Amino acid sequence: MSTAVDKLMTLSPVIPVLVIDQLDDAVPLARALVAGGISVLEVTLRTPVALEAIRLISEEVKGAVVGAGTLTDARQFAAVQAAGAQFAISPGTTESLLEAGLDSDIPYLPAVATVSEMMACMELGFTGFKLFPAGAVGGVPALKAFAGPFPDVRFCPTGGVGPDNYREYLALPNVSCVGGSWLAPRALVAENDWSAIQRLATDAVTHSR
Repeated sequence: MSTAVDKLMTLSPVIPVLVIDQLDDAVPLARALVAGGISVLEVTLRTPVALEAIRLISEEVKGAVVGAGTLTDARQFAAVQAAGAQFAISPGTTESLLEAGLDSDIPYLPAVATVSEMMACMELGFTGFKLFPAGAVGGVPALKAFAGPFPDVRFCPTGGVGPDNYREYLALPNVSCVGGSWLAPRALVAENDWSAIQRLATDAVTHSR
């Protein structure tokens, strides 16, 4: 599991957190992001069309590695995998989520906010984590502090990460990628301005190097 998660976290420097309200937006949005150089897409389970959006993207968007975010119930693993999700991310951790993640056929990235949560996950074999909400739980200074006692742990900080600070996170040796919603602003999605979204993705990739 850890190898699959490690590989996933290195595919794109930024994982866009996508809240898809209209199913018709799913495929053109994903195509715009992939065209801009972002291949890993997290579709959050916050809307009624999320599972169908994952299915459409997985079937119709070449080059997209689409997964499901905001898993809060272990039973959701089966549903997102059936929809075609290639990975799963949760906003926190519970014993049942961790067990389901270990049993799942797709990589699972649990979220932690404290060292104690991280150590509990590490006891089960997890070494890659979403730090959430990153900005509220210490951000860059916290990740620097984690690096000393946990040199082999890698993070995807999300929450409070945006165009003004994502490069500070990516500069840290224990950060493999970051997550954020700024690559798909709801206003641009509502306007179907896919070219603008593609430019945001290209800019994020270009400036992350």
